[in-house]
Amino acid sequence: MAFTYSRSIHFSDTDAAGVVYFANIFNFCHEAYEASLAASGIDLRSFFSGQEIAVPIVHAEVDFFKPMFCGDQITIALMPNLLKPSEFEISYHLFNQAPHHPIAKALTRHVCIDPKTRSRQELLPVLLHWLNGANE
Repeated sequence: MAFTYSRSIHFSDTDAAGVVYFANIFNFCHEAYEASLAASGIDLRSFFSGQEIAVPIVHAEVDFFKPMFCGDQITIALMPNLLKPSEFEISYHLFNQAPHHPIAKALTRHVCIDPKTRSRQELLPVLLHWLNGANE
């Protein structure tokens, strides 16, 4: 089951044409990712400190279906998926809250690494717990 996150589109999210600047979609997705991790019990301060592991994004893509404007209310549904013991991806589907129409979809792929050696390592149990739907 997907985790959902809602937010408003702010003026600062838009470009000179008044629509959401394309790169900001990844900011929205990362907000949803953080909310999903927190909902599963992961301490964000510790997780993002990079002491034990780092999970950099190694691939990102987005497709746009409709423009987003300041004041729009959107919902992001995200679904993480384990690819390898050291790798996962997250698919994101962005919708207008009312009416519930698709406006974009995105994907990020992450690799777990040791922050000191920068070499791959297996995901920690807390991340496996999150990936297995603990935040449903």
